Amino acid sequence: MRAEVWIFAICTFFFVLVTPAYWFVTDSSDEGPEWTGTAALVMTALLAAMVTMYLAVQARKLDDRPEDLKDAEIADGAGELGFFPPYSWWPLWCAMTFGVLVLGVIFGWWLFLIGMGLGVLALSGWVFEYYRGVHAH
Repeated sequence: MRAEVWIFAICTFFFVLVTPAYWFVTDSSDEGPEWTGTAALVMTALLAAMVTMYLAVQARKLDDRPEDLKDAEIADGAGELGFFPPYSWWPLWCAMTFGVLVLGVIFGWWLFLIGMGLGVLALSGWVFEYYRGVHAH
């Protein structure tokens, strides 16, 4: 994970350097500095710094991964990687329900209320899909 830390640290350093340069270059006009781009660059630098700090803390907590070792073999990465859910139709129904909700705001509250009812069903199905059927635990 140390490689990821270095990548985000370099990005953070880049944005910290670019932000004042951008502010200075846009300040040369008669209208003053361009605040929207400057604010966006400041937030981008802070976001990159936050990700860098998180990855650095996680890198200290975890043991070395096979990807971090220079003398690792392919077999060192063998084993269970985690739980990956199978296919699901519920996200499609939730998205279609959201479409009905948006159309309900446009066309009338009656359609919005129908969308709310469908949304409760779709979201419940998505949340509880591992309690019934083929993939039940």
